[in-house]
Amino acid sequence: MDPVRIARRTFAIAGIYGLIVLLPLFFVEPWLAPPLSRPEDYYGFLGSATAFQFVYLTIASDPVRFRPLMPVAVLAKEFFFVTMLSLSLEGRAAGPGMVLASIDGAIGLAFAYAWWRTPA
Repeated sequence: MDPVRIARRTFAIAGIYGLIVLLPLFFVEPWLAPPLSRPEDYYGFLGSATAFQFVYLTIASDPVRFRPLMPVAVLAKEFFFVTMLSLSLEGRAAGPGMVLASIDGAIGLAFAYAWWRTPA
């Protein structure tokens, strides 16, 4: 398969997946237990993470043009995975969070592959 097509699909699927996962979280705060002690951290993270999904969709629109952003996308996914792995190993992260982080880690590897294959 054409490397540009692989990159386009990889980033588009990742951006759509991220929006599907993140957007509902803006509406669940009233049901969180215990209540958030620092909602600004919660919403700040959600806002930043949601905005980055649009970066992935932008890369998908023209992978060759936006190739310089691909390593940043890899870092975004792998930092979250490594952070969650560290917290999990310390017993400070719940299992479901690690499942989602593992998906992000795999997406980060797919981003790295797309970057490697996409022509400069």
